[in-house]
Amino acid sequence: MPSTKQGQRKLQILQALATMLEQPKGEKITTAGLAARLSVSEAALYRHFASKAQMYEGLIEFIESSVFGLVNQIAEREERGVAQAHAMLQMLLAFAANNPGMTRVLIGDALVGEDERLQLRMNQFYDKVELAFKQSLRTAATQGHGTEAEVAHRASMLVSYVVGRWHRFAKSGFRQDPTDGAALQLTLLLA
Repeated sequence: MPSTKQGQRKLQILQALATMLEQPKGEKITTAGLAARLSVSEAALYRHFASKAQMYEGLIEFIESSVFGLVNQIAEREERGVAQAHAMLQMLLAFAANNPGMTRVLIGDALVGEDERLQLRMNQFYDKVELAFKQSLRTAATQGHGTEAEVAHRASMLVSYVVGRWHRFAKSGFRQDPTDGAALQLTLLLA
């Protein structure tokens, strides 16, 4: 088990990486640049992470645990399927707005040129988000909102909407807030 000090250093490295990803121009992050930002040697980075891919995996793990922890809370708190889907949509958009660097990981922008298993993992993340929407929409169908036949198509559409909003946010240099106008859009999507 890593010591608290080692765990804190790993967290500092991941926080610095996330902060560097917030730069709107989206230049490729190098371990040399990351080490310079932290005022450590590249060797010091590799004492905590075997590769840059492992650093990105750390960010993906943070994203997964945060998002799916919140999805579970929403499912426990909301009985109505439509309300669950609405709350998940809001949470996903707000997560990106509050974590611009992570948005570049979410859309795969930061993973270009990195180990392909990272993008595969993000694809699995999208699949899990879509599954969460399907569960909410199935509940909604049993409650008289929509039909079982619509569930898969509607869930796919909701994921596409979220990913589109994330892309727009990142590609605008983090100026186009993904939550802007979302209240009306979500109402239309879930009508």
